[in-house]
Amino acid sequence: MTRILFAASAKTWTEYRDLLPAALAARSVAHEILTLDDAPDPTGIDWIVYAPSCPLQDFSGFSRLKGVLSLWAGVELVEGNRTLTAPLARMVDSGLTQGMVEWVTGHVLRHHLGMDAHIAKTGWTPVAPPLAADRPVAILGLGALGSACASVLAGLGFPVTGWSRSPRNISGVTSVTGDDGLRTALQGADITVLLTPLTRSTESLMNARTLGWMPDGAVLLNPGRGALVDDAALLAELPRLGHATLDTFRVEPLPGDHPFWTHPKVTITPHIASATRPATAAGVIAENIRRGEAGEPLLHLVDRTEALQ
Repeated sequence: MTRILFAASAKTWTEYRDLLPAALAARSVAHEILTLDDAPDPTGIDWIVYAPSCPLQDFSGFSRLKGVLSLWAGVELVEGNRTLTAPLARMVDSGLTQGMVEWVTGHVLRHHLGMDAHIAKTGWTPVAPPLAADRPVAILGLGALGSACASVLAGLGFPVTGWSRSPRNISGVTSVTGDDGLRTALQGADITVLLTPLTRSTESLMNARTLGWMPDGAVLLNPGRGALVDDAALLAELPRLGHATLDTFRVEPLPGDHPFWTHPKVTITPHIASATRPATAAGVIAENIRRGEAGEPLLHLVDRTEALQ
């Protein structure tokens, strides 16, 4: 019998209470699921299904733990936890990915077509936008989410350059790496999308230096992690940039007195670009538990090397 601790809020548990057992049963995983309210003996837990915001932060007592399966795509709140020695997997599921693709594609097209001016009824200015082929886009981060967004935008005809830690082979996407590659991507893009993981090396990735590489009138989209952007540096660069559409922030909810709220060149969306959908995520969690119990490699493992250095 595999014992699973569901470590998340009571509200989240109600969303998974029927879906997760059904997904495990469909994979013939005999199981018992406990919650934090059950105050289970940590030495008897095999797997933890985990929301990084939950009260559980000390994993040292979980002596037979086989893995921690995050409910979130972002794992920066847990990946540096030195009490966690078991494997850590991030959430990658079809619903989450599709949600991100739709948000990114929608806002790229919004800025590409100049829709804000038409919605605001700023006057009769019959200037057609360029075609997608003449609107280069940079995607910073080519993990599961970034790769999916890059592929869709390339399929729409945008010239897409993707920047990542290591080279990637994505049809229709130019792959660049390193500091020189970052500069090339930013200098050549009319629209830049931030989808890198948040690590010590990517915190404030968009700072005074890198924002300065963006061309005048360029647009920044951040549906990734809030701390990828140096807020003060962005505010300083906005007079010459075209716009910033931001979905994530260093402090959430974004404080009411933050200058982003009233800046005419900033659009705020309330961290809705991509959310875990329990209906699809339950299957990802169950499959990883099945794989772990069968001695197969886990999906979506997190490389914690940098976080633990």
